[in-house]
Amino acid sequence: MRVVMSLEIVKPASMGEAIEALGRYGGEARPIAGGTALVLMLRQGLVAPPAVVRLDGVPGISSIAVDDGLIRIGAMATLRQVGESAEVRARLPILAGACGLVGNVRVRNAATLAGCLCEADYASDPPAVLAALDARARLERSGGTRELPVLDLITGFYETALMPGELVTEILVPVPPVDAHQVYLKFSTRSSEDRPCVGVSAVLQLDQDHRIADLRVAVGAATERPLRLLEVEQATLGEPAAGDLFAAIGEGLAEAADTINDVRGSAAYRKRMIAVFVRRALEQAARGESGAWRS
Repeated sequence: MRVVMSLEIVKPASMGEAIEALGRYGGEARPIAGGTALVLMLRQGLVAPPAVVRLDGVPGISSIAVDDGLIRIGAMATLRQVGESAEVRARLPILAGACGLVGNVRVRNAATLAGCLCEADYASDPPAVLAALDARARLERSGGTRELPVLDLITGFYETALMPGELVTEILVPVPPVDAHQVYLKFSTRSSEDRPCVGVSAVLQLDQDHRIADLRVAVGAATERPLRLLEVEQATLGEPAAGDLFAAIGEGLAEAADTINDVRGSAAYRKRMIAVFVRRALEQAARGESGAWRS
C-alpha cells in the first residue's frame, strides 16, 4: 500500500536554525541526515511527522577531528567517511572496521553514524562498538546542551533518551591507549542480508605480566539495546588473561542477556552465540589483534 502524506520540508542553514525548527513543531518534527531509515519509515506509514528538518545544508557538521584525546564525529559524517577516515582507522580500528561492515556501499555513502544511533535499531553494528568505546553523544535543543553516554542513549527497541526537539550534533569517542586492542566480531546467520544476529565488541589492555589492565565488552544485535556488565568488567582487573576467564565472561553476558527472537535467530540460539563470540573476541584481542571481522 502506498502511503500519501503531506509534510513540510525544512532546510536550515545553521545548527541554530535546525534546533529552532525542531522546537517549532512541539517536538513532533523529525531531523533527517542520510535518510536511509527515516525515508523507509515515512513511505511505510510507520511515522507521520508534521515536518522533516534536513541537516545536509548545515555547514561544518560532517567533520571528523582529533581533539585532546577524543575523536569528534559530526552529525552528518557518513559511515563511509568514518570507515575510511585515516584518524579513525589509526586510533579506533574497531569503529572503522564496523562501519565498513554495515549494509553495502550505497547505504554507507548515505547513512550517518549519528543517525544510526538515533534510529536505535537493535540489528545494527555501530551502537555496541561505540558503547564499548565509552563514546558519548552531544545533544542540543532549544533549552540547552548535554552529553549522554551511548550506552544510555539507546533505551530500547527503536527508543532513545532523546528529549522532544533534541538533536545529536556530535559523537565523542575517547581514544583508547595505544596498547589496548580492539575487536568487533559480526555474526550473521542469513546470507541474503548484512544485519547481524550477534555483534560483540571488546577492548582489552594487558599489563606487562599479561594481566588485565582494562576490559570492556559490549554485545549488540541480540538484545533491544547494547549490553555491558560494568561490574563484571571491573572484577576482571588484575586477573590473568586466560581462556577460561574469557569463557566465563561470555557465559555471564549470555546469562544476563534478555535476547530477542527474530528471523536471524531464536533467543536461545543468540545466548549460545553470545558466549561463543565474546570468548573469541577477547582471545583475539589478547593475541594483539585489532579490527572488525564478519563470521
